[in-house]
Amino acid sequence: MKQGFLFQSGPGMEDGAETRGCFECCIKCLGGVPYASLVATILCFSGVALFCGCGHVALAGTVAILEQHFSTNTSDHALLSEVIQLVQYVIYGIASFFFLYGIILLAEGFYTTSAVKELHGEFKTTACGRCISGMFVFLTYVLGVAWLGVFGFSAVPVFMFYNIWSTCEVIRSPQTNGTAGVEQICVDIRQYGIIPWNAFPGKICGSALENICNTNEFYVSYHLFIVACAGAGATVIALIHFLMILSSNWAYLKDASKMQACQDIKAKEEQELQDIQSRSKEQLNSYT
Repeated sequence: MKQGFLFQSGPGMEDGAETRGCFECCIKCLGGVPYASLVATILCFSGVALFCGCGHVALAGTVAILEQHFSTNTSDHALLSEVIQLVQYVIYGIASFFFLYGIILLAEGFYTTSAVKELHGEFKTTACGRCISGMFVFLTYVLGVAWLGVFGFSAVPVFMFYNIWSTCEVIRSPQTNGTAGVEQICVDIRQYGIIPWNAFPGKICGSALENICNTNEFYVSYHLFIVACAGAGATVIALIHFLMILSSNWAYLKDASKMQACQDIKAKEEQELQDIQSRSKEQLNSYT
């Protein structure tokens, strides 16, 4: 007499099934992450943080250098101080705006990824969703063009500080160090237009200029302006990355809407065909 085998599920098998279920769930969750939008968001946050933080501190250091060395009269650089203070307030607004805008674009990336991956499911893209995606494309393009201007503007103080630093290097060089010609090597900050021509002293020469280059304010401000310029460049790259992502997502949603329309027409035709077949069967039954 043959005996059958009884299989009982033990705790080990339940744990294995649960492990496989968790693994599949994790893979599904990771598959819905918009990695391109995530990378662009991190790059955007990093660039804006570097630009705003370093730019704010560098502007404060620049005002200190001007007040102590190039423009001892407060009225001569009063307008520049007001402009710098206004720019610092604008930096606060830029940091807050891009923090929210980056989160919104990341959320839009999650939405679009879900829409594309669940296209054949119950998820339906709407005209409002496609319109919002198109609006983000336009807004990101405008912000990208604006940040190109910010990037160019942030390179101006780097150029100014580099000229001062290179002049100090000439003063420190063995060919000119200790000679009478050192006092004839000067930097006139008035030629950059940031202070008026009647500002005193406005021009620093020789050993006094070298002392300025050796100060902590000059060293820190110079390098912070470089980092701020790099942050502005990183933000431009992030916005270009966002623009490519949003354009691609908008195209996907547009194709998805066309596919949905085709599916709706196909479903409607199948329903009409089923109705015709059911009516034909009813008429045939009535005749018989």
